[in-house]
Amino acid sequence: MIDSSLGLPARKRLLSVWRYGSYLLFLYVMVLKLWYLHSHLHARYIDMNRLDFVIAIGSLMAASFWTLWLSVRGQIIALIVLDVLLTALIYSDLIYYRYFQDFITLPVLLQAGQVGELGDSIKSLLHWTDLRFAADWAVMLIGFPTLKGISRRIALRTVKTSPLSEGLSPSLVPSLSAVRSAAPRMERIENIGPLGQKRSLRFRQRVVRASNGLAVLVLGLGLSIGPIKHYTSSWAQGLLTGNYWSMSLYNVTGLLGFHVYDVYRFAKDHIGGDPLSAEQKQDIQDWFSQAGQSRDVRNASFGAYQGSNVIVIQTEALMNFMIGRKIGGQEVTPNLNKLRESSLYFSNYYHQTGQGRTSDADFSSNASLHPLPSGSVFTRFADHQFDVLPQILKDTGYHAFAFHAYDSSFWNRLAMYQSMGYDQFFSKKDYLIDEPLGWSLGDKSFFKQSLAKLAAEQQPFYSFMITLSSHHPYSLPEKEQTLDVGSFEGTMFGDYLEAVHYVDGAIGELVELMKAQGLWDNTILCIYGDHDNSLTGQADYEKFLGRSLTELDMHKIMNQVPLFIHLPDGKMAGTYTEAEGQLDLAPSLLHLLGISTAAKYMMGSNMFDGNPNHLVVLRTGAFTDSRLHYIPSPDGLFENGTCYSEASGEQVGIEQCRAENTEAQKRLEISDQTVTYDLIKEFEQQNGTP
Repeated sequence: MIDSSLGLPARKRLLSVWRYGSYLLFLYVMVLKLWYLHSHLHARYIDMNRLDFVIAIGSLMAASFWTLWLSVRGQIIALIVLDVLLTALIYSDLIYYRYFQDFITLPVLLQAGQVGELGDSIKSLLHWTDLRFAADWAVMLIGFPTLKGISRRIALRTVKTSPLSEGLSPSLVPSLSAVRSAAPRMERIENIGPLGQKRSLRFRQRVVRASNGLAVLVLGLGLSIGPIKHYTSSWAQGLLTGNYWSMSLYNVTGLLGFHVYDVYRFAKDHIGGDPLSAEQKQDIQDWFSQAGQSRDVRNASFGAYQGSNVIVIQTEALMNFMIGRKIGGQEVTPNLNKLRESSLYFSNYYHQTGQGRTSDADFSSNASLHPLPSGSVFTRFADHQFDVLPQILKDTGYHAFAFHAYDSSFWNRLAMYQSMGYDQFFSKKDYLIDEPLGWSLGDKSFFKQSLAKLAAEQQPFYSFMITLSSHHPYSLPEKEQTLDVGSFEGTMFGDYLEAVHYVDGAIGELVELMKAQGLWDNTILCIYGDHDNSLTGQADYEKFLGRSLTELDMHKIMNQVPLFIHLPDGKMAGTYTEAEGQLDLAPSLLHLLGISTAAKYMMGSNMFDGNPNHLVVLRTGAFTDSRLHYIPSPDGLFENGTCYSEASGEQVGIEQCRAENTEAQKRLEISDQTVTYDLIKEFEQQNGTP
């Protein structure tokens, strides 16, 4: 009979190989995946430096320390599960970034049910090279048996060379088969010896595991928090307390740190957070009061179209760079080009959306407040109170309707539209899908059916319509592909041009239907794009436009959407080059209708007040006032951003943009506090208004 004590050194050696070898391998593989993610972000972002790698390693250690408390077998299983979960998170962030140029946040995950609706959009964002994320799984399946055999051989060699085995008969030295048979029970060494020895050995094992795990936790927190503290006390000072873009946070905290902070920020929003002081609230009220007074200009255009119907069309991914352009001698947007001749066309109009994309454009355009830095107002704060265009018009005798041929639950629209005061929301269930196209109903049929519904409603009305046919991934049936995109054929950029050309045709039909139904001469028609197309390849834009593009050019292309306002009498038509933004739409339309916004909690400017230098602030912290244009750095530090002259397009001294930057950051902060703390409801209750 073999003395079981001869197996102890081998078993201990084997335990160490599996426990620490598998853990180090896990850290190595996950760091590689984080590096792969970082290397596939926008080219503007710098490579990971040494401290970034330290933060990544520390974050992984802090997330996985607990696995060292488990038995070897339990630890390996836990590491595999953790690998799968973290890989899913990293890869999901990469896919989300490819479309939104941002990372997934907890509020976005609350709309996880919407992911299934994205369908082809998600498919188009998947690349075959992404299989690298699962390479370790394949190696694990193939190499696990080999590694198991190697470790057993190491154990056998340890036993054979052990001093305990010297001078023993070969028959008394454990064979490889004996080690193999013992390996599945390699941690049950407490079964050896008297009961007291078993308990003592079991206790020592637990103490060692706990000590190792806690040591890894402390070291991991130190490796991650130390560099982050260094960043936030130097070039990223104030980052965690300001209203910064998610990418700015990521560049300091790393991916895992970003998600931890996002959870903290979400909990802070919904569990109370830091209450605002009375002084802070008064400062916010004072800012809105001053903004309201500056908008309240009673010039010739004020009330010039009182009582007119209003139709606002929020067009999916309609960008400004195509307006007036041709490809192969064919106009991309012939109907919008024609409409431009009899309308006010704002050629420097900016979308101001964040993670909420289409819902953000809806919120900013109707509520004249900034979207949130994380998630969508529609899903996070649909129960909060806002001064919104449909409700304001209803209070003056209008009927308000929303039209969108998609599921009413998407972006929580049903609940939000009830809060916004719409009399009725016509969603997918209210339409006959007689032109199935893309996500739902084709825009041509959508406009035709929507106008038919409006014809039965009492005037004056406010109608808000959201199109779908030009939604990513821009795939149209062959019969609708009437634009020759030339060398862009077969590319997503070419598909996008095709989709916009189709939507342009639908808008042309809408105009003719409005004329036929007698709406053209008593309706303000407003058409704008909701956000960019998520296609960031600079080479495609240079090829289409036929010129090289600077950073400023690309920033404008990706943030400018067209705005057309056609007035019932066709007056004031022309091209307006002053910078304006989606927050400016609601107060400007109310100005034309003769409704004062002096007492409204809105942040936008009045586009008809005669001021050519309105400050337009984007969610990222970028801004323009028609004189200067500021593009922030991903690290969020003002000095690392770039200040341009709008007139020359050349870079100027950063200090020229400082005053506007201070105001821009103040506006973002005020807007976020107003939305998050439901301040409009509180202010109006204090003032005795309903």
